[in-house]
This record gives sequence, structure tokens and C-alpha cells, in this order.
Amino acid sequence: MLSALPARAIAGARRVLEIGGGIGALQAELLLRGAGTGEVIELLGVYEPYARRLAERLGIADRTTFRVADVIDAPEQAEAADIVLMNRVVCCSADGVRLTEVAADLARGALVLSHPRYLRVLRWAARFQEPLARLFRRRYRFYIHPRTAIHRAASSTGMSLFATWHGAFWEYSVFTRPGWGGNSALHTSDGANPIGARHVDLGGRPL
Repeated sequence: MLSALPARAIAGARRVLEIGGGIGALQAELLLRGAGTGEVIELLGVYEPYARRLAERLGIADRTTFRVADVIDAPEQAEAADIVLMNRVVCCSADGVRLTEVAADLARGALVLSHPRYLRVLRWAARFQEPLARLFRRRYRFYIHPRTAIHRAASSTGMSLFATWHGAFWEYSVFTRPGWGGNSALHTSDGANPIGARHVDLGGRPL
């Protein structure tokens, strides 16, 4: 997913924000590639010790922070960043489209996100999860949001689609501000990585 970002743009990023990033693996990767500082915002503080451990192991503990916040209810709690990341987060909220708009509004340069494709089989799975969740007393739900709605939310903040590609079930998109990264071309790919970057296994959790 990060391979769609031009190297010069990553090196020029002063701040990276990963929303719903768990232990913050993606923002850590960008810091290792030359970005300045990073922050992980999560709804659950349970990830914090693991995020700190990862940062210490990678030697970036002095450049990254972890915060518990709900950016949908209180977007003012989040500070804008040159690059904002949301990997497999949009599907975790019924307000995923609104979350996309909030994340895009926080992005000074680029928004990188992934979400499930709007496939009939996934929409059926989302519909039938309710009785199973009640049966097994599970609180977690996943949501399938239309691609057009997600893209419209990002574009409403003045961003443009820079790159998009997908695997069997997941779609990946990069939105940018005008002139960011020195490249305004749109790159698309079905099941492959865009703009000649290194191969990414789209079936897993790509970097």
C-alpha cells in the first residue's frame, strides 16, 4: 500500500498520522523511509505497549507517539499530517464514510486507505453477520461501504485520486492535494501494484 507513495514525498513528510493503526506498523515504515515524526491514533489503549515496543525495536521511539481518541466524534483531537494512513479501518465503523472525510481533512499531502470492495458476497456476509454476532455475543461488526461514497468523501475536502488498485476482496486508494509529491497522474491497476513499485501481496496486509 505504501509503495504507491513517491520516495521523495515520503522523505519530505514532516509528520505521519495513522488512524486505527493498532501498533503503528505503517507509520513506522514511513519513518524508516525518511519521514519526520509519526503518531498512531486508536480507540483502544490496549495497543499502546505493543506500539511502544515496536518503536523501540526499530529505533524510532523518540519520533512516534500513541494516542487514544475518537476522531469521528472529536476530530479536533487529531493534528493534521502530511500523510494520513487508514489501513482496513473504514470497514470497522458504520460511520466509515464520515471517517474517510475526517481523515482526508487532516491530510496536508496524501491520504492512503484501504477498504473492502463493494462485492455482493461481502455485502451478504455483512448482512448475515448480525444473527451470528448475537448468537455468539460478539460486539465487533464489519461494514461494506460503496467505493463511490468513500471516494466522494475524500474528494469533498479538495483531494484528488492519485492511485488505486485492488486484490480479490480489498481495494487500496491514494488521494493527494494538488501538486503534492510532484506527480498528479492517476495510476490504476486490477490486482497489481501501481506505478512500477515493488510487488505487494494484496492478499495479506501490504506495506
